[in-house]
Amino acid sequence: MTWVAAVARLRARRETGVLVTVATVRGHAPRDAGAKLVVGETGTWGSIGGGNVEAVAIDRAREMIAASKPEPELIDFALNDKVVNTHGVQCCGGTVAVLLEPLPVVRAVAIFGVGHVGLELARILSRQDLDLHLIDTRSDMLTKERLEVLDDAVAQVHAHHTPLLPEEVLEQLPRGTHVLIMTHDHAEDAALCDAALRTDHLGSIGLIGSAAKWVRFKKRLATEGGHDEATINRIKTPIGLSEITGKEPATIAVSVAADLLRTFETESV
Repeated sequence: MTWVAAVARLRARRETGVLVTVATVRGHAPRDAGAKLVVGETGTWGSIGGGNVEAVAIDRAREMIAASKPEPELIDFALNDKVVNTHGVQCCGGTVAVLLEPLPVVRAVAIFGVGHVGLELARILSRQDLDLHLIDTRSDMLTKERLEVLDDAVAQVHAHHTPLLPEEVLEQLPRGTHVLIMTHDHAEDAALCDAALRTDHLGSIGLIGSAAKWVRFKKRLATEGGHDEATINRIKTPIGLSEITGKEPATIAVSVAADLLRTFETESV
């Protein structure tokens, strides 16, 4: 498997890894600059020449994976018999610098309701390196023609048409997925809020709507859903930045996207 395929495989499986690259070479070395190795939690793909250099790089990559270390590292190796090595002697005579770049699991976002605001929001978020899930009960909201605006997306876009119970998609979403609820039907929104609060592996939960809508929803979630106040307060509403008050779909979408990106930054602290 090529290193490119290995990186794609880790992403598809939502597994962390480290991309190891021979950055510079002086003198003789097992591989030239540019040689690559991908290290996962349990497997490796490619090679940077074997021996001590590769073994040390794999050890350090696994330490970075275990520590969820996001910053890249540069390791220098001298390839001579005077150097005490962890994994045997390499005496090619040159020096090698190896760059280790973490490959974190990308964030995931699910938009329930791909109407005017939902589609505008998808257009913005699709420019981010995300797994972007679009869910709607209306098949015409998810047609190929309507979603053509996302054809150049950086994100991996997944469309889900769920004509009856969109809340069933919640269980299928990756761990930590940030959920945004903005369907065309308040009853559907309410069912999704209840189901989201019962789904333990999700990230943040946001609900579009007015203060009056939230008052009704809170009462229903408490009385019919049996949720306590702390659980209900996991839902953020209104979503978006309070300073942005415009009601055009594109304006709302920018506001919601900015608020979500701020949540991402808070997560990283």
